[in-house]
Amino acid sequence: MLKIALKMLMGDKTKYIGLLIGITFTVFLIVFALSYFAGFMTRGFALISENQTADVWVMDPSVHSTQMTINMPDSALNRVRSVQGVSYAVPLSLSDISARFPNGHFQTFQMIGVDDATLAGVPILKNSKNPNILHSPDTVIVDPGGTSRKLQTPVYQKDKWPFDGVHLDVPTKQLSFGDELLVNDKRVVVAGVSHTIPRFPPTPLLYTTYSNVKRINSGESRSLTFVMVKAQKGVSPQTLAEKIQLQTGLRARTAAQFKEDTVRWIFVNSEDVGDMVNMIMLAMIVGFGVTGIMLYMFTYENIRQYAVLKAMGASNTLLMKMVFIQASAASLLGIGLGIGACSIIGEGIIVMGVDYPFRLMWFALPLGIFGVLIIGLTAAAISARPVLKLEPGLVFAER
Repeated sequence: MLKIALKMLMGDKTKYIGLLIGITFTVFLIVFALSYFAGFMTRGFALISENQTADVWVMDPSVHSTQMTINMPDSALNRVRSVQGVSYAVPLSLSDISARFPNGHFQTFQMIGVDDATLAGVPILKNSKNPNILHSPDTVIVDPGGTSRKLQTPVYQKDKWPFDGVHLDVPTKQLSFGDELLVNDKRVVVAGVSHTIPRFPPTPLLYTTYSNVKRINSGESRSLTFVMVKAQKGVSPQTLAEKIQLQTGLRARTAAQFKEDTVRWIFVNSEDVGDMVNMIMLAMIVGFGVTGIMLYMFTYENIRQYAVLKAMGASNTLLMKMVFIQASAASLLGIGLGIGACSIIGEGIIVMGVDYPFRLMWFALPLGIFGVLIIGLTAAAISARPVLKLEPGLVFAER
């Protein structure tokens, strides 16, 4: 009888393909929404991901993410360096600043100050430029940080630093080598443009040396946000983090732990998480509607066949099994097609270089499968109602 159920399912090619398309679309929506969610969550700890040489991150005890920080005194760096097991420790500064462009337009940047000696934390530059250019006085490296058209400077010289007011509606180009910005009334020169991991939320980035940060933010008494620590050979990062925390009183986390802390903080504090949950719920509701309607129509169109089977002695339990095996078979095939389509489109987005936070992670697959199976089985239960109420005499009635 179960073979008969599958033959009934695949017998009407048009309805079968329509049902598969509905389930495939549902799986695609759910998995794509989960992949988008994972993508922007991983961008939340982009700062940690781009500094892979740091085994341990040290911060103020009240800091639990890269999103919300407070600075420490410079003496914290020496305290960390004095801990046994530390191979080297370098400073990293984060601050939000407003930079004015030559035409008068201004833009908020996240300024990242890196160690003067090692330049640890500087991203790879476009055109294979050497990051040592930051050693020149008053130089910065800019990065779009996941934004678009936020690094626009005037094309023509007459629109740069004009005496007759701002020139906002003028032709612009992207910042490049040699362009100037005004940060806290201090002139800085763009020495290069990078394309590092985009941020969440998208924010333009401005990299410079730690000493330059202190010069630009001369009114700030504290500039040290994080200390990035490399463990000595043979020393476990976890053990070193515990030792640093015990001896200095500062918060020390391994890179993996700090990523988890940041994700947890975003879950609790970011309003975008609610938007993503709503998107996933909407995908499931749409999928439930599409799959439910298609499966109900399929069952209703085959009601006479079920009546024949019931007249031949098939029980309600057996008919229910037939409906559920049809729903399960269509759901499993639709799951494979939907996940495949999502993977292909996601890979295409990455290959084309589109700046979209897509990341297909392991948990998206079981959650997508679970969600679609729930939708399919629920839709099957609803579709089975007319089968259970079926009168065998229907087979002799005219439609």
